[in-house]
Amino acid sequence: MQALFLSYFKRSHAVTALTNVTEGYLDVEGGRLYYEAAGEGHPLTLIHAGVADCSMWDQQWSEFAKHFRVIRYDTRGFGRTTTQDVSFSNRQDLYDLLRHLGVDKTYLIGISRGGQIAIDFTLEHPEMVDALIPVAAGFSGYDGEPAEEEMKLFMQMEDLWEKKEWDKLTDLEVRVWVDGFGRKGDADPWVRQRIRDMVSANYKRNEPEGQPRVLEPPAAGRLSEIHVPTLIIVGDLDASGTQEMADTMERDIPGATKVVFPGVAHMVNMEKPGEFTRLVIDFLTGP
Repeated sequence: MQALFLSYFKRSHAVTALTNVTEGYLDVEGGRLYYEAAGEGHPLTLIHAGVADCSMWDQQWSEFAKHFRVIRYDTRGFGRTTTQDVSFSNRQDLYDLLRHLGVDKTYLIGISRGGQIAIDFTLEHPEMVDALIPVAAGFSGYDGEPAEEEMKLFMQMEDLWEKKEWDKLTDLEVRVWVDGFGRKGDADPWVRQRIRDMVSANYKRNEPEGQPRVLEPPAAGRLSEIHVPTLIIVGDLDASGTQEMADTMERDIPGATKVVFPGVAHMVNMEKPGEFTRLVIDFLTGP
């Protein structure tokens, strides 16, 4: 237990090594975004997963800031960002944040739901994206069917949501998105606990989430419109739909490259932080 605590403390406080971190809030349409920025160089914007908040990037934060002006933020319904019960656009929120920070063009990384936001933003504002890295990402308009085992779990999650049984739902979220499918045993206890903490905090916010406006037309069928260097990252223990969407992106985005992390589920950057960080830096700074 002591070793786990020390590991948790060291990893979760990696951001403290930086001295030039800017933190702030930005008023947006019916909401208030929390953001952080650090480092110098070409902007690199990080968008968190739908089971997390921006602190899920702690293991990349300091290293990325050595190479880029790195930006991360909490989307509505998560972390320290707040919203009224209004219709809003995640793409507009990101646009407003980048303009507030004086960013005209950025590299863009999004994981899971954050990957969908990144893809949609690239389609809506192609002039602002220099490179795209969707990680364990979905894309809007996808209509595939999950495998039978997965469907049962997703239906169980929906039932727990309706019943507001947050603790049981949190346990199931960790099982699906951290342990994944086909793993022998559980994932890294530190990763499981970090995601558990973030999921639990998000469910217990007891605040409005607002109603996100979808991209029209959606990304499905439009991936060929993306013309920036694209690196697709996915774990081989992730849900079948996530892997199918990664295959589709590799096929339909011109020049896209896909990298599969073996023995990893949805939280690729947290399970394999060193390998993930090096891959991203090499992709963005290489020839």
